[in-house]
Amino acid sequence: MAWDFETEPEFEAKLEWMRQFVRDEIIPLETLADRWRSPEGRAVFRQITDPMKEEVRRQGLWAAHLPPDMGGQGFGQVKLGLMHEVLGQCPYAPSIFGNNAPDSGNAELIAVGGTDAQREQWMQPLLDGKVRSSFSMTEPGAGADPTLLKTSAVRDGDEWVINGHKWFSSNASISDFLIVMVKTGDYEMPYKNYSMIIVPTNTPGVDIVRDVPTMGEPDHRTGEPGGHAEILYNDVRVPFDNIVGGEAGIGQGFALAQKRLGPGRIHHAMRWLGQSRRAFDMLCERALTRYTHGSILAEKQMVQDWIAESYAEMNAARLLTLQAAWKMDQLHAAGKHYSDARIEIAVIKFWGARVMYNVIDRAIQIHGSLGYKPDLPLESMYRAARAARIYDGPDEVHKVTIARQVLKRYRPSDPPMEHIPTRRAEALEKFAVYLDELAVSY
Repeated sequence: MAWDFETEPEFEAKLEWMRQFVRDEIIPLETLADRWRSPEGRAVFRQITDPMKEEVRRQGLWAAHLPPDMGGQGFGQVKLGLMHEVLGQCPYAPSIFGNNAPDSGNAELIAVGGTDAQREQWMQPLLDGKVRSSFSMTEPGAGADPTLLKTSAVRDGDEWVINGHKWFSSNASISDFLIVMVKTGDYEMPYKNYSMIIVPTNTPGVDIVRDVPTMGEPDHRTGEPGGHAEILYNDVRVPFDNIVGGEAGIGQGFALAQKRLGPGRIHHAMRWLGQSRRAFDMLCERALTRYTHGSILAEKQMVQDWIAESYAEMNAARLLTLQAAWKMDQLHAAGKHYSDARIEIAVIKFWGARVMYNVIDRAIQIHGSLGYKPDLPLESMYRAARAARIYDGPDEVHKVTIARQVLKRYRPSDPPMEHIPTRRAEALEKFAVYLDELAVSY
């Protein structure tokens, strides 16, 4: 189960421990999901999972995305990606390993962009599991264009006054603080107009309207973990120093977001592979079990096609993602910005989401009615998979990014560069001496 190139034996042993731990200890929690919905149930859930978190700490795998001086392991993106491939099999696993979204991304954001005071006040309690957080950026009407965000923050003495409307702020209804993307400037270059401000959730004027039900969780109730809140900010006042990065953070919202979202997309894509692999295992098991029309499904050419296509797609997604992770590690080591890996990151975002969706869909199809109902995890996996093609930017936006970056490597040419008559004339001139000798020899 190594990643097929080069992993230190010690780290591979850690991955193998993770695989068994997730399979034997964490995945069984899924079967009791209905028990964890009430406040009492969530208390029991914590009683069960707190010892698991301690075991993760003993293994040296807690919050591994952070540097050692902040309680993590300082793992690069390749190692983190391989870890997330294991954790992606089960939605409970990331929180038990201290790297669940959005808390892990917010902790990393404050780690790389916050002031010392912000790290002490907000990041450390987050790492210790004493508080929860939310990243509040998405707005109705802004869609995939962040330059259309309207929530504003205006300085009033030693305070910021925030007004606006957000939604799909994950975990906001159970959070202790929010990191809010706000408009703080009005420059001609729109990407310099935005900043991030830390807002305690209980601040007057923060109105958690509701958790928005989704296709993935149509029966979600406001106040349950994993929700996506709609929020109104009405004259919310927070200290000026709450801007991420201090005064230097003014206008740095998009730059900070890229530091947060770049690595996050690696982790997303590898978690999707974990989901894909779990669905693929169910697909293959069913193919060898189900007998119909004179043979098992594994002997039907159409099913063999599903297996082959799924296997190829998953391996392509894995290689693309690990290549992107490797490139990000190289850029980090060289002190360069992750933007130099924008093509690789954009590719895995849309390709990984597509692969996960395809593999789960085939697994449902081969199970028939059994795959369509909650007796198997496939139906909930399928509903959740659909969102992957929307959040962190819809597929179409990432494809536009790829196309624009790729096209920068080319120039228009008329006639085409490969135009044979033109190339023939150039070749005749280039090799004239040899061709003259050839003519003499004839």
